Amino acid sequence: MKTILVLFDTLNRRMLEPYGCDWTITPNFTRLAKRTVTFENSYVGSLPCMPARRELHTGRYNFLHRSWGPLEPFDDSLPEILKEKQIYSHLISDHQHYWEDGGCNYHNRYNTWEIVRGQEGDCWKASVSEPEIPEHYGRMWRQDIINRKQIKTDEDFPLSKVFNLGMEFLEENKDSDNWFLHLESFDPHEPFFAAQQFRDLYPDDYAGPMFEWPEYRKVEEPPEAVEHCRKRYASLLSACDHQLGRILDFMDSNNMWEDTALIVCTDHGFLLGEHDSWAKCVHPFYSEVAHTPLFVWDPRLAVSGERRKSLVQTIDIAPTVLDIFGIEATKDMQGKSLKSVIKDDTPIRECALFGLHGGQVNITDGRYVYMRDYEGDDNGPLYNYTLMPTHMRRMFTLEEMKTMESHPGFTFTKGVPVMRIDCLSETGGGDTLQLERFGTRLYDLQTDPEQKNSIQDAEIEGEFIQKLIKLMKESDAPPEQFKRLGLT
Repeated sequence: MKTILVLFDTLNRRMLEPYGCDWTITPNFTRLAKRTVTFENSYVGSLPCMPARRELHTGRYNFLHRSWGPLEPFDDSLPEILKEKQIYSHLISDHQHYWEDGGCNYHNRYNTWEIVRGQEGDCWKASVSEPEIPEHYGRMWRQDIINRKQIKTDEDFPLSKVFNLGMEFLEENKDSDNWFLHLESFDPHEPFFAAQQFRDLYPDDYAGPMFEWPEYRKVEEPPEAVEHCRKRYASLLSACDHQLGRILDFMDSNNMWEDTALIVCTDHGFLLGEHDSWAKCVHPFYSEVAHTPLFVWDPRLAVSGERRKSLVQTIDIAPTVLDIFGIEATKDMQGKSLKSVIKDDTPIRECALFGLHGGQVNITDGRYVYMRDYEGDDNGPLYNYTLMPTHMRRMFTLEEMKTMESHPGFTFTKGVPVMRIDCLSETGGGDTLQLERFGTRLYDLQTDPEQKNSIQDAEIEGEFIQKLIKLMKESDAPPEQFKRLGLT
């Protein structure tokens, strides 16, 4: 058996033709849906990028215990398990966060890995002199301007290079057995910079400042700029669609559908002006971010062109891949294999938990979404539980480490004590201090799919409070998480 996992970062479900979008150009995603099972109720778990990838490896929520960070010594890692079982695993990615302090050990779990440089603010090409900064809305990073100087043709884009390496792997190994290819593109993550041939797909007479990288905040730009930025995202989405088509073409021409599983997924979505907001993390995790696309082909079942309504999550991917190779999930994995859902839509869970460390803790059953905010005047107590004290791009400061206490650990730390480090002290840094306060909210997705009006219903809220407590207990959440949310 062979498995290909294609992960596009920031892939918006609502912008894909198979999920009902009528203005973006994504024919290969439509073609993919005809070849696979399309999941209607796929949700995120831990956010954003590296917490989601930790779930991809471990099959369990991690946002209740720590913020952005590397894999922990006690974590079960999907590619490492495969390696132990003589299943070859290979990672190809241009996702710069793998090469930073906060993601520094994920790639080493694979047998082999390849890196493509130059995305976003990747500390790649050197320039001592200051580059010229164009007039712009939103973000514009010095390093990104420098990196873009290396892109002179369509083939120079990191997206193209990632899929070129993917095709190289497939050509070399198509006749071999027992391998797992994790092919990961940073696109269509911002900045929304695509080749001209894809920008031309979306005619645009916008004449304002450059705008393809929104700030993580409320919308402040004029409507025409918002529309322009959406088209920039769409052009990058179409570029991703083009590259996906190369994978489908190769599987077709080499008859790989008989013995090769294919999973196409994302880590989260992105707000493009909906709810008068940009981006993610600082806002509530509306469906635009939390409700994700997912496509799976399992050659053992050979179900294609069908849709499934059962509630699934990122934590289910690792158990599914293990199951495809005939390997049991570990006892610490909370996710479930998607095999029964693919076969006949047999549910594997009643509710799904999702959120960001220090943010609202959210729960959904597919009909309602309940977002529980912290109570009181501050967000504490809040701690990072870790043996790997790094943030996104730096290690924990000495001041943070001075707040460290020994903690006996949790069920999933396998008897290993961990460090408990204060996230909210005056000397604390962390990845949770930019969050805004929104309050507790309850949405009915059936009557209000765009989540425009939070409802007040004490009976429904009471039911979801109990479900939330149950899932948090099953996740062995630390006691202060219940305290900060006002849960008993």
